[in-house]
Amino acid sequence: MFNLGYLALFLASFLAATVVPFSSEAILSGMLLAKYNMVLCVGVATLGNFLGGLTSYYLGYLGREIWIEKYLKVPIEKVERIKAKIKGKEQWIAFFCWLPFVGDIIAIALGFVKMNVLNVSIGMFIGKLIRYLVVALLIMEFI
Repeated sequence: MFNLGYLALFLASFLAATVVPFSSEAILSGMLLAKYNMVLCVGVATLGNFLGGLTSYYLGYLGREIWIEKYLKVPIEKVERIKAKIKGKEQWIAFFCWLPFVGDIIAIALGFVKMNVLNVSIGMFIGKLIRYLVVALLIMEFI
């Protein structure tokens, strides 16, 4: 039978990867302390956080360059130069989407400048997987 704890972990991890301030690590920690399966917990947390990150990417993707020029007073030419500089590095940049506070901004920005979604996905997934694996291993070390 499906355990609702895993659903709660998925939802918490998803929300934590959006602009909603939420700590999925606290839920993960509680579940591991309650003797839930570590591999399943890491997998569920990673998947939820990854899909939340892709949601942030997509929200950025919906943005329009004209908005940056109009509202932030950044010329389109500067946006194009930034895009050219990060092109080909999107996996490495997306890797850091796991970072608290700035990770959501990175995901939105990568979407906004229309970086390759496959490259962004690979980097983002690896970063989030490593994050939850490290957190889980640290928790398991102290149990």
